[in-house]
Amino acid sequence: MPTRPPAPPRTRLLRTLLGFGAVAAAAIVVAPLVGSTPVSLARVFDRAIPWADNIDAQIFFIARLPRVLAAALVGASLALAGVVFQALLKNPLASPDTLGVSAGASLGAMAAITFDLDVSVLGLSPVAVASFVGSLGALGIVYALSTARRRGAPTMVLLLGGVAVQALLSAVIAFVQYLADFTQTYRNVRWVMGSLDVVSYAPIVAALAPLTLSLAGFALLPRVLDLLSVSSDSASARGVDVIRMERIALISASLATGAAVSLAGPVSFIGIIVPHLVRLIVGAGHRLVLPASALFGAAFLIGCDLIARTIVAPLELPVGIVTAIIGGPVFLWLLFRRR
Repeated sequence: MPTRPPAPPRTRLLRTLLGFGAVAAAAIVVAPLVGSTPVSLARVFDRAIPWADNIDAQIFFIARLPRVLAAALVGASLALAGVVFQALLKNPLASPDTLGVSAGASLGAMAAITFDLDVSVLGLSPVAVASFVGSLGALGIVYALSTARRRGAPTMVLLLGGVAVQALLSAVIAFVQYLADFTQTYRNVRWVMGSLDVVSYAPIVAALAPLTLSLAGFALLPRVLDLLSVSSDSASARGVDVIRMERIALISASLATGAAVSLAGPVSFIGIIVPHLVRLIVGAGHRLVLPASALFGAAFLIGCDLIARTIVAPLELPVGIVTAIIGGPVFLWLLFRRR
């Protein structure tokens, strides 16, 4: 029986965008309707009901939609960062945590909580601002260490530098937490668990600036990441400015991670398991993996947050607990599947 020829690249890309896009769109529409108080979509958009009397619309647009949009942005950002870090470091287990980015964000947030920092930028809380600055600062230290010999960013030096910086920052985090009082310690622990307590659109709008810059960088990377996944020499032989593109990839992934962590705190496993699950479906080519990971990451975190706010309703679990419970077994399955 003759085999069917593979679909043209543009057709595969269109199918990927439509398929994963439909999943993400469905998650964004359905998730705000579900909760301890059910919401009717028909009543939400019923113009015959005055806004002041339309409780369904108020719950949908004020209480739940900002949280769902934040989950979509965070999930997409962490998934994209995971794809880039795995290709750049040639390590299938790399994630935004690998280079100490999450540890830097945690240190910034805990410092803001413990020392009562009062710095607000573009609607972001002091904790969000401090976590974003901390994440970029951690990556800046790692990158400076890796380029100290003026040889670009060797992946092994970058990886080991990230591990060392993460260990150092973890010690500083423990010291800062030791200085905190009971109330501050509780807030620190809650933040580290990862949470999507977004109650307005202002933090989402503020996060769009770094996310837009990161997306512009990601758009340049599909072919480069395919070549870098093989070797830097292969990429250089095909005319790629390896050092420049590595910098663009690192900065883009770090901006995306910093924006995500500033919104939700350190949410684990998204950057590891989503890229691997997507590769099982669409293959290894980054032209498909990058957009598919963004869309699936958004839908995945929306689903996890839906579980977090409904499974023990009216109480809410931190979404980081749910991603860890789901991500841990999936990660082990992926690990043993590769053997």
